[in-house]
Amino acid sequence: MSLADFIESDLSGLIDDWAGYALSLGQDDTQLTESQLRNSAADILTAIATDMRETQSDAQQEAKSRGDKVEPNSAFNRVARLHAEDRLSHGFSINDVVAEFGSLRATVLRRWGKTSSSGAAFQEMIRFNEAIDQVLAESVRHYAQRTERIRDLFAGVLAHDLRSPMGAMLNAAEVVLHDEGLSSAGARAVAFVQRGALRMKQMIDDLLIFTRTRLGDALPVSFTAQDMGRICRDAADEVRASYPNADIELRLAGELRGRWDGSQLSQLLVNLLTNAVRYGTGSIVVEAAGHDGQMTLAVSNEGNPIPERALPTLFDPLTRAGPSDRRGTAAGMGLGLYICRCIASAHQGTIGVASSENGTRFTVCLPCSPAG
Repeated sequence: MSLADFIESDLSGLIDDWAGYALSLGQDDTQLTESQLRNSAADILTAIATDMRETQSDAQQEAKSRGDKVEPNSAFNRVARLHAEDRLSHGFSINDVVAEFGSLRATVLRRWGKTSSSGAAFQEMIRFNEAIDQVLAESVRHYAQRTERIRDLFAGVLAHDLRSPMGAMLNAAEVVLHDEGLSSAGARAVAFVQRGALRMKQMIDDLLIFTRTRLGDALPVSFTAQDMGRICRDAADEVRASYPNADIELRLAGELRGRWDGSQLSQLLVNLLTNAVRYGTGSIVVEAAGHDGQMTLAVSNEGNPIPERALPTLFDPLTRAGPSDRRGTAAGMGLGLYICRCIASAHQGTIGVASSENGTRFTVCLPCSPAG
């Protein structure tokens, strides 16, 4: 009897053994119950038997052995994704999911080994293991994607809901600072509160942008007539307010007027300047030059070069090139350069970095009038 025929003929017995074996693997800390284990077992086993009977090319076999996605929208992979959805909804951990498939593999081969001749069906065992690996890979992949989306949704809702109380705190601090009866010590204390609240507001805004882009939403932009020189000056003044010792030089050239989202480009420059203050030494140079319908922005600083190993992921979220000196305010969440990339992309532009012993230079290239 072929292995595929055996699976279909002994389906109920396989499900019984699978459920019992999987429960024994994690009986101390797992949330699995026997009824939950059985609910998708028949679909998975039937799908595996069907897959084993299908003709398979050498290329397909090699792809499966590497864990590549084969026919991602096939019925076989849909079974795996439904299994992942079910397990996630019941609070299973990823270790529970992997343990299930390990027990399935052991159960089927053990029971089939008692009925088949010892020298036969080696190729069938290969096909069976490939099918198990494929359904496991697809189930785990989908489980991870759904888990990440749930986390991103939670972070997005949290960031959105925190904006209102933070705005109230900032407004209250502004009112108190204008109280003529406030003592000098009280004014200093309120100023500290205000600076801390502004920093928290920036982190909340960064987190909101992060979750929006992670969830597939385009970064909202509003293009209006802007003066890049003014944007650069305002960004430099904002950073100097937080870092009074920062030495920032502006170099402006060419046509500086265009249509951009001013608040977003200001945020981009503040992020780059803040990074330059934290990670660099010496003077910082901000350059803006407009020529032939293109605007080039650059922020340069002296100091140790960014490690070469960090460059490929420098603009990824939740990463940093190295420890900052934390001057002036606490370090952020590692979203600053990711936000810069999102803003540049939303303006149909690019951002890049070059770093050597002579210093580090971030360069942003934008059209002066982005389409849209």
